[in-house]
Amino acid sequence: MSYGSKAGERLANKVVLITGASSGIGEATAKDIAATTNGKIKLILTARRKEKLDKLSSDLKDQYSDIEVLPVELDVSKLETIKPFIGGLPKEFADIDVLVNNAGLALGRDPVGTILESDIVTMFHTNVLGLITLTQAVLPIMKAKNSGDIINLGSIAGRDPYPGGGIYCPTKASVKSFSHVLRKELISTKIRVIEIDPGNVETEFSNVRFKGDLEKAKQVYAGTEPLYAEDIAEFVVFAITRKQKTVMAEALVFSTNQASATHLHRDS
Repeated sequence: MSYGSKAGERLANKVVLITGASSGIGEATAKDIAATTNGKIKLILTARRKEKLDKLSSDLKDQYSDIEVLPVELDVSKLETIKPFIGGLPKEFADIDVLVNNAGLALGRDPVGTILESDIVTMFHTNVLGLITLTQAVLPIMKAKNSGDIINLGSIAGRDPYPGGGIYCPTKASVKSFSHVLRKELISTKIRVIEIDPGNVETEFSNVRFKGDLEKAKQVYAGTEPLYAEDIAEFVVFAITRKQKTVMAEALVFSTNQASATHLHRDS
């Protein structure tokens, strides 16, 4: 059976769970995984917007006759729903091989002292507590077979904090610290922990951050040539298709016009 590449052969027939798969990096990752394996894959796609997951699932099934897709509405900030979700997966999707912790968001750029408490809670519940809770629910499955990949989507914000990121930056620093701890705790296993930290990526991220103010969102990318979701998806797929003994532990991914969180070249 041909998968088109050695990478496709390594990934084929695995069960992959992707959070935040309704758009952006999550959606692009699902598409890239499907393409790499020529549809010989089982995808569990989760997000809050079920209608978008259903559309993605339908599109993938139209393109690949062998693909199996399970779209599930899941808001990782609702921590109490995570364990029942994992426990209730159909048998054919229950043996998870790859977890892509992609769901995350930023809300506002307000300085410390003026940040809405609801924004603080939502960011920490989504970016940190949801990621940790889901990882804890999936990890026993991977430990039972001594195999698996956990991919945590961090951010340059977790390495290089900036004004206006008083909550978002610490949440992504938490993802980095958690990834380091997990990698060290799993050192005697064949489970890989991979952290990918994107820089400036044009997705719905800024629309969400500025709560629907499209003009403010556009200004984030004005005069730059940002990365796109597909660029980060390529890194995810590259990492999970290496030989099992090879771990791409961390990747900081910029476009050529970026050198740090705040150092961007903008065309005049």
